[in-house]
Amino acid sequence: MSWVFSHNKSWDYLSSTFSFIADMNGIQQDPIHHAEGDVAIHTQMVLAALEQLPEYSLLTAEEQEILWVATLLHDVEKRSTTREDWDGRIISPGHARKGELTTRQILFQQIPTPFATREHIAALVRFHGLPLWLMEKPNPQKALLAASLRVDTYLLTLLAKADVLGRTCHDAQEFLERIELFELYCREQGCWREPRKFSSDEGRFHYFSSNSEQPDYQPYDDYGSQVTLLCGLPGMGKDHFIQQHCEGIPIISLDAIRRQHQIRPEDKDANGWVVQQAKHQAREKLRSRQDFIWNATNLTAQMRQQLIKLFIGYNAKVRIVYIEQDYKRWRQQNRDRQYVVPDKVLDRMLAKLAIPTPEEAHEVCYFIDSVLLNR
Repeated sequence: MSWVFSHNKSWDYLSSTFSFIADMNGIQQDPIHHAEGDVAIHTQMVLAALEQLPEYSLLTAEEQEILWVATLLHDVEKRSTTREDWDGRIISPGHARKGELTTRQILFQQIPTPFATREHIAALVRFHGLPLWLMEKPNPQKALLAASLRVDTYLLTLLAKADVLGRTCHDAQEFLERIELFELYCREQGCWREPRKFSSDEGRFHYFSSNSEQPDYQPYDDYGSQVTLLCGLPGMGKDHFIQQHCEGIPIISLDAIRRQHQIRPEDKDANGWVVQQAKHQAREKLRSRQDFIWNATNLTAQMRQQLIKLFIGYNAKVRIVYIEQDYKRWRQQNRDRQYVVPDKVLDRMLAKLAIPTPEEAHEVCYFIDSVLLNR
């Protein structure tokens, strides 16, 4: 593997080079689960524990680097989420979810990383506590199967094990037993070291989008139309993708509606009206069983799900296409386009970007550096 986060992995070098590592110093943790000290101390102990695991030495060089970086960054956003609870306990709610976004941004903007590698690391950060807390989820099976579509569950257990061994707490043995049970459950559910297989794309989407408890169920598919939902930051090349792969298919574009009615993109008061106009166009095409493309940024899962619910309400098959260019090319493309988006706006949008995950639609594709991928 040619990509590495840093050839120099000493803590002194990392903390003096990267502000997001230096920020770990002084971030306090709950002494019940982390009597060892602050986040910087804990992270160093977890890295040491990881490297001492016999399983770690048996991994490929690529797997080792992915797991090492995920371990380094697993608590990166305790810096922004840590607070004192009502009872005086120190908590960091949502640090894994926010850590995923930050990890993605770091590995896209500061340390250019291959897309698949970056997304695997981001997913490990997102799910690093899952082996410890899976059975406390409202639906453990769905939580596990969704995670398995994004992350190697074996690497996830090694991260969780190192996370436990790299702390001082009274319940470490209980946590290690939970990790063993997590492995058994992964094997039982058919997602140990591989994504859970489904009967079809339709079966996968039905399982995650309904109350179904049967991941092997095969629903009847009789679609009225296919909707391609584009997702990507401004300037990434959505129009180029349409020209290259979707010639002749009708397009519903929020930007086109804004320009038609001379509405500025920063006019937030008019955004709702623009979206309603686009949805009106979509309903007309859905009723006539006509394929079309929905061309907008669609940066969050919540935004995409609102649209997908509309589309499947008319029995449409939904394909999400996420579009991305490398950071420098993206910035240059934005500067070269007719409608330039200010850099500060792009930075804010990048910070909240949630890349579509495989369970969100019937089909999820990735158009990365002008190559169409399926994951």
